[in-house]
Amino acid sequence: MRFARYIPSLYALLFLAPLMIAQSADDTTQPLQRAAAGCGESPREDALVSTCAPPSMEEEEVVEVTAPSKAQIALAIPSGTPLRIAVDRRVRIKNAGETVSGKVVETVYAFDQPVIPAGSIVTGRVKSIDPVPAFKRTLAYANGNFTPFHQYEITFDNVTLPDGTRLPLKTTVSAGSPDVVHLVSNPEKAKQKGAAERATDKAKAKAKGSIAEAKDQAHEGWQQLTRPGKMHRLRGLLLAQSPYRRQYLEPGTRFVADLDAPLDFGATTRNSEQLAVLGREPAPDSTLKARLVSEVSSATASRGTPVTAILTAPLYSPTQQLILPAGSRLVGEVLAAKPARKLHRNGELRVVFQRIETSEEGMQALAQIQEQADRAEQAKSQSMVGNLEGVEVDRSSNMKLDEEGGARTTDSKSRYLSSGLAVLLAAAASHTEMERGTTEVAGPGVRGAVGISGARLTGALISLAGKSMPVSVALGAYGASTSIYANFLSRGHDVVFPKDTPMEISFGPPHAPTTEAKAAQ
Repeated sequence: MRFARYIPSLYALLFLAPLMIAQSADDTTQPLQRAAAGCGESPREDALVSTCAPPSMEEEEVVEVTAPSKAQIALAIPSGTPLRIAVDRRVRIKNAGETVSGKVVETVYAFDQPVIPAGSIVTGRVKSIDPVPAFKRTLAYANGNFTPFHQYEITFDNVTLPDGTRLPLKTTVSAGSPDVVHLVSNPEKAKQKGAAERATDKAKAKAKGSIAEAKDQAHEGWQQLTRPGKMHRLRGLLLAQSPYRRQYLEPGTRFVADLDAPLDFGATTRNSEQLAVLGREPAPDSTLKARLVSEVSSATASRGTPVTAILTAPLYSPTQQLILPAGSRLVGEVLAAKPARKLHRNGELRVVFQRIETSEEGMQALAQIQEQADRAEQAKSQSMVGNLEGVEVDRSSNMKLDEEGGARTTDSKSRYLSSGLAVLLAAAASHTEMERGTTEVAGPGVRGAVGISGARLTGALISLAGKSMPVSVALGAYGASTSIYANFLSRGHDVVFPKDTPMEISFGPPHAPTTEAKAAQ
């Protein structure tokens, strides 16, 4: 009976025990659930539920948008892209099929990547050799040249990159230039690199690395070795006087090979930071390397004739960010043109560039990046003023650039000496000498020089063998008259920039409108 009074309490304890255990388990698991929902640690008992609330859908979307986006860029060079090639060994021009080899002298870029570096080995062959036309052959015979040179065509069909990759080519090759010279409008300015150009060089060096830089230095040394020197030119001048000589393709001869089919080098990616200034205005005094799309000549051009060039190397900002990729277009016009005229008055030509158009690949890259897409249309074209700062031409064109970038052809001062000497020799040939009581024509030295003046080595042999005053006088008169006509009476030389001519263009901000222009507006 004493224990009977505890029975109700035991029943109550047994009934409440499961409820207390369930409540204890719920209190233990609730912080874990909150931590799993996104809290870094279990909140205090008095903390609000909202302090560990999971992020909303809007917050998740913001995180995704701020992640850096990327653009896929195809690395390809289109058909028509020129390869500038220098022959590295001597080749006899006699039969079609002779092997020709050379090296690329200017790096080819796709967007901002060098895909065919300078120094890449190119091989080809002599495609055809044309017969000498009858008129040209007759003129050559009249000047004592019995082996006039043939016109020939070569093609390059393989390129081997520095890493050993070999690519097949289909090319159309223009006529070669045996001696190329680089002209600048302001030599003093050329010695001082601007900030943008230094940044470009630094960016390129960083991208290429020390190994590629060493290859470029070796390539520059090779160019110096293969460039025709004074002794080489003197030897060629002496051989040119011979009536019989072989035709060779000399080392260092430059060719431009236009691709007949595009080349694909895969693809690359660029993020929004790398394309942040793409299509923006270049820094003042930036120098752009480009090539002409089509020939421009003072003989056919007039004021307002459109001129277009294509960027051959990317342009970087002083902070090493890409501004203009290779392939961007430079649009301008002829500012002044004066054709060559009679009495040996030479032509003059000046072009100016007014607009930069970002390449199609650059526009597509901006369109792929969401935060850059809104300025794609603005980056498409930039108004600028660009003058010709440098150009690479054949030395025989006798071209000069003035400080404003205008080009004109000049005449060598030796024309006065050569014409005067030809006249003196013709006069000397008409005088006789008295020897042993007899009258003889001029001495062997004079006769030989007169013959060279009239018909090169062949004329000298004829004059020496004939010992005839009329023959010597005729040769002397012919040499003097042709020299005077060629140097003073004939039509002068036009300024001609062939297709794919390499150019350096200095850009600055557009000129402020004049008072008259403002009044017209």
